[in-house]
Amino acid sequence: MERSSGILMHISSLPNRFGIGSMGKEAYEFVDFLARAKQRYWQMLPLGPTGYGDSPYQLFSACAGNPYLIDIDLLLAQGLLTEDEAAPSCTPESDAVDYGRLYAQRFALLRLAFARGYKRDGAAFADFAQANKAWLNDYALFMALKAHFGMVSFTLWPDAIRLREAAALAEYAELLKEDIRYYAYLQFLFFRQWSDLKAYANKQGVRLIGDLPIYVSMDSADVWAQPQVFQLNEARRPEWVSGVPPDYFTADGQLWGNPLYDWEALKSTGYAWWCMRIRMNMRQFDMLRIDHFRGLDSYWRVKAQETTARNGEWVDGPGMDFIRTIQAEFPGLPIIAEDLGYLTPSVRELVRASGFPGMKVLQFAFDPLEPSDYLPHNYMPNCVCYTGTHDNTTARGWFSEAACAEVHMATRYLGLNCQEGYAWGMIRGGISSAAALFVAQMQDYLDLPSAARMNTPGTTGGNWRWRMRPGAATPQLAEKLAYFTAMYSRG
Repeated sequence: MERSSGILMHISSLPNRFGIGSMGKEAYEFVDFLARAKQRYWQMLPLGPTGYGDSPYQLFSACAGNPYLIDIDLLLAQGLLTEDEAAPSCTPESDAVDYGRLYAQRFALLRLAFARGYKRDGAAFADFAQANKAWLNDYALFMALKAHFGMVSFTLWPDAIRLREAAALAEYAELLKEDIRYYAYLQFLFFRQWSDLKAYANKQGVRLIGDLPIYVSMDSADVWAQPQVFQLNEARRPEWVSGVPPDYFTADGQLWGNPLYDWEALKSTGYAWWCMRIRMNMRQFDMLRIDHFRGLDSYWRVKAQETTARNGEWVDGPGMDFIRTIQAEFPGLPIIAEDLGYLTPSVRELVRASGFPGMKVLQFAFDPLEPSDYLPHNYMPNCVCYTGTHDNTTARGWFSEAACAEVHMATRYLGLNCQEGYAWGMIRGGISSAAALFVAQMQDYLDLPSAARMNTPGTTGGNWRWRMRPGAATPQLAEKLAYFTAMYSRG
């Protein structure tokens, strides 16, 4: 990577009048802000349709886009909606997404756009459907079935359709054909808007970094449609699920509950499903972060009936065989390896052998009792430095919550002063480092407290909601950031 910098902020965190950030005017304005600030990258969280807990890491599909992110004002401009129809969905500006309200209102509004647009966009939609047939048909049927069965998990559907018996598939495909068209058309709208936004960003010199969760949700079109990819029993239910052991974040570990991959079966196909997934994501982004990269070396599995992740075991993952396969399939594949957590020598060797840059998080650096790989003077250039990720508090929040000894060490190490402030002092510590890429959360550039954190691992409810206030990304902030970017040769 060239020496550069970027900002981490999910698209849902943008302001607008319809309750959640989207791919409209505010997204283009944020790209303009990034360009003025001399930032080369906009990193965001997974873009898929969110399921349990509104988490972008628990998705109904590994390839589909989130309909919540479709911009309503663009649909108004295209004549697919009227202002009167959209008005009830307008919300007072807030620093938090109200997912309950979105769920109650947004899909009915998008149904009106479908009624007007499906026939009008027939030829373009047909081209889109053909280009995305590897995942779109299964996803649209899956969502139509979920709506038909009251949005319960597919594991609770009648066995005939849960197990995809041919007669049941044909029966429901006919019964729900209008809903299937609706869910497929929403994907057409999403990717048309996304394609335009990405093209604009790239024209402005801004590249987009996506996030690829290593696992998919149990309640997903992927598990339902392609059970052979996953470790499932004869009833197509998992006996083991994913998680991580006790760590920095949680004393009981994190019980994610995702189904695990059948890596031997995947290997026999040349990792075809993973290649399809990566190919789809590389159409959307210029670079990908693989979340929980260490799970490719070895992964923590927990019996499905467990209530915490404490009682699990490590199992070998696919390692370099998988890495070599995707590197051969996608030469020059730009990947960031999320190599955080418990790192064994074999994990470190996998990251080194892959050649992918790993991650350094400044908030993990300042333990005064142990030397840390996260201290900037230990960085080699082939890495990405973050003040914190979406799983961390804000920089300002860290200084108010961390142990006194850590804060004292950070203050001395970074040479912080009252005039500069804690958040900008940490930003300076990262942006001046040897790391090829430096990324900070937008919350840190705005010097926001811990109430603005995006996610607290191991908790449910209240996460993924933060939104930036209108006008927060000011020209003065862009100028200040551009100054630091130029000073440390990241422009």
